[in-house]
Amino acid sequence: MAQTDVQPLPQGRKTIIQQLELDMRLLGMLGAFLVLCVGFDLFTDGRFLTPRNIFNLTIQTVSVAIMACGMVFVIVTRHIDLSVGALLATCSAIMAMTQTAILPEMLGLGLNHPLTAPITILVGLMAGTLIGALQGWMVGYLTIPAFIVTLGGLLVWRNVGWHITNGQTIGPLDQNFLVFGGINGTLGPTVSWILGGLAALVAVLVQWNSRRAKEKHGFAAKPMWAELTLSGIIAVAILGFIWILNSYQIPAARLRRLFEARGEVMPEGFTATYGLPVSVLLLIAVAIGMTIIAKQTRLGRYIFATGGNPDAAELSGINTRLLTVKVFALMGALTALSAVVASSRLANHTNDIGTLDELRVIAAAVIGGTALAGGVGTIFGAILGALIMQSLQSGMAMVGVDAPYQNIVVGAVLVFAVWIDIVYRKRTGIN
Repeated sequence: MAQTDVQPLPQGRKTIIQQLELDMRLLGMLGAFLVLCVGFDLFTDGRFLTPRNIFNLTIQTVSVAIMACGMVFVIVTRHIDLSVGALLATCSAIMAMTQTAILPEMLGLGLNHPLTAPITILVGLMAGTLIGALQGWMVGYLTIPAFIVTLGGLLVWRNVGWHITNGQTIGPLDQNFLVFGGINGTLGPTVSWILGGLAALVAVLVQWNSRRAKEKHGFAAKPMWAELTLSGIIAVAILGFIWILNSYQIPAARLRRLFEARGEVMPEGFTATYGLPVSVLLLIAVAIGMTIIAKQTRLGRYIFATGGNPDAAELSGINTRLLTVKVFALMGALTALSAVVASSRLANHTNDIGTLDELRVIAAAVIGGTALAGGVGTIFGAILGALIMQSLQSGMAMVGVDAPYQNIVVGAVLVFAVWIDIVYRKRTGIN
């Protein structure tokens, strides 16, 4: 029998995006965000993309973005948490009373004492974690649906927060506590440039270490030009962000007040810039920590395995009930951390703090690609979703859209994002 040479079928050329190994969903979100920014900039006569507005946009996004990081894990495990806005109010009330009433009376630590802020934040984190764990216990061990538990929590914790403060606005708050609010806590241009340079260097090193690890274990790596391109994009994005923040100058009137508070006279023509806010640095730390948990720890593997197939996860030995408690406890801790940022940005505790935040947080996670069916979600996607949500609201406010219409648009965007997610999964075959 004659033998014939079988020629391998020619493989089609990979596109540039395929060679760069970029996530199409992430690219789509980035594209939508850029279109949104450019559109609002045109409608506001160039006011949207100014350093001042970008600075404000970043500090306004932090609180929701931190909670969205925790909501990713909750939704990935096929649960939901409708109580985060109310829990934020309770944690804020606890921390406000701790620093203004409890610590001065019990320990004699008044406002602006070096220990007041750390103790206050620790108390708030403990309260949020315990409340989150309680809700997780009811979901995991009592098998009450998370929707019902957290819907009840929405009503309970909002009014617990009101009761703690008797419905009063509590302020002023500790000056060291206010550092986490944005304007009152920035690193200045020099430190910001140093941290930006270090962040760019670390990000590039992580990328090249990942390439070496792939080559070491025999996996295909991206072409060299693709690695260099991505390294350049990462470095430019980080340093460009720092440059924008460093371009926002502190108003002369505020500078004058700062000099007067020190008993000095501001020199003629003196200028200064804010730099990187401490709250944004806190968000970056949370994002990195949550990403490490998701990708490099047993807890993260268990979370995504449980979300992908709860029955199979339980049969494989994962204690899904205890896992549920851990996920909701983590959500509670991050909500308390968001309460620190939100109340310090307002410089006081108010009754309506965190109102509708539960909807913004869920929307941010879903817009960021977290599947309501469970098993799929990314931390950086949720942060980008929070940024898109805040940009949408801020842009509409600058254009002059009334608040009711803003909520209509946000609701429509949420439904549209879920529909896009469904279509994407059908076309890519992702369950």
